[in-house]
Amino acid sequence: MKKTLIKNAKIVNEGILMEGDVFIEGDRIKEVAESISAKDGNTHIIDAEGKHLLPGVIDDQVHFREPGLTHKATIASESAAAVAGGITSYMEMPNTNPQTITVEEWENKMKTAASDSYANYSFMFGGSNDNLDEILKMDTSRVPALKIFLGSSTGNMLVDNQEILKKIFSNVKLRIALHCEDEATIKKNLQKAIDKYGEEIPMDQHPIIRDVEACYLSSSSAIKLAKQTGARIHVFHLSTGKETQLFGNKLPLKEKQITSEVCIHHLWFTDEQYAAKGSHIKWNPAVKSSKDRDQLWKALLDDRIDVIATDHAPHTLEEKKNPYLSCPSGGPLVQHALPAMLQFVHDEKITIQKVVQKMCHNPAILFDIKDRGFIRPGYKADLVLVDTNNPWTVTKENVLAKCGWSPFEGVTFKSRITHTFVNGNIAYQNFKVTEQKFAEELAFDR
Repeated sequence: MKKTLIKNAKIVNEGILMEGDVFIEGDRIKEVAESISAKDGNTHIIDAEGKHLLPGVIDDQVHFREPGLTHKATIASESAAAVAGGITSYMEMPNTNPQTITVEEWENKMKTAASDSYANYSFMFGGSNDNLDEILKMDTSRVPALKIFLGSSTGNMLVDNQEILKKIFSNVKLRIALHCEDEATIKKNLQKAIDKYGEEIPMDQHPIIRDVEACYLSSSSAIKLAKQTGARIHVFHLSTGKETQLFGNKLPLKEKQITSEVCIHHLWFTDEQYAAKGSHIKWNPAVKSSKDRDQLWKALLDDRIDVIATDHAPHTLEEKKNPYLSCPSGGPLVQHALPAMLQFVHDEKITIQKVVQKMCHNPAILFDIKDRGFIRPGYKADLVLVDTNNPWTVTKENVLAKCGWSPFEGVTFKSRITHTFVNGNIAYQNFKVTEQKFAEELAFDR
């Protein structure tokens, strides 16, 4: 059985930072202690002096575009970028082509990931206006959550039938992940922009078209329905300060019926950057004002926001060059999410313990993931070794996402991921993803 001993690491886990060692045997953590001796001559020793050891990041929201949109990305290409970013497990979204709204299509994705994925994988099942029968057939022991779009986005899986939505909320016991934007508000705002600009709508109109009110109306309505029906909901990618008022922090995460998430781009960018970045920061929901960003940070730090994710959603550069009306929303983020959050640690905006809570521990708790998300004996050895004082600059040449670009191009991050372990194996080391794949299907403790 393969044995690895990580020595002299700054271990970040469960709110504590301790100097110590971690012994891995096979695919699991065997021991965590201040000092561990090598068991025999067959133990591979890694000296982590000066480096931080974190649990592998669990990203609860990615779009890897397979099947049907593989000119943008594939499960193989994007999961490779993920492990390079310290993300060892992911939950992929259903708005592919065909959409993941039947058991058959869900199983097809699982088969592809079993052979192609570099990171541990799971796939959310999609809700539509007419697939309740299929939803009720899904295997809740293998599906992380049901995903519903309450605002249209790439793939147009909009659920706008309120009676159907109420039936889904009433009948599904699995957590329901939501994209919340009010479609009527967006359409009204878009028409105003067309009346004013014609087809030459500037990119900086995006947060005016997909505005604060569109987000708040949808989120508040979903929360109201969840309280009426007893549904457990997780509101994806909060982008407005106003929405943060809808969430509480009094209960332990495990007991929360209504939870929320924020994405890297809404913590990093503001509407002031559309002039320089243009379509490269065009996401749904839109990047909004610096005031919104400040309020998102406040809610993240006081635990009204539970999870940090990426909403990694790549498009080609050619697609991103299109005018506003035909330019898709989304961008690649898995490779740079953890370095970006560690940059905020350097800036003393957040502690490294809090980053680990929101990116590793909380996704595992929220989605009942079995034996991952913590550095504990008996848990799977998904780990990330980080040198927090080894600067590197994002360039097109070192972007691993298939689309070949990043909104972070030109940014110098102070922290470099040196090793990513997936199930006890080195899957990435110093800008190189290993050829061999070590990923497993995520298991859920339900």
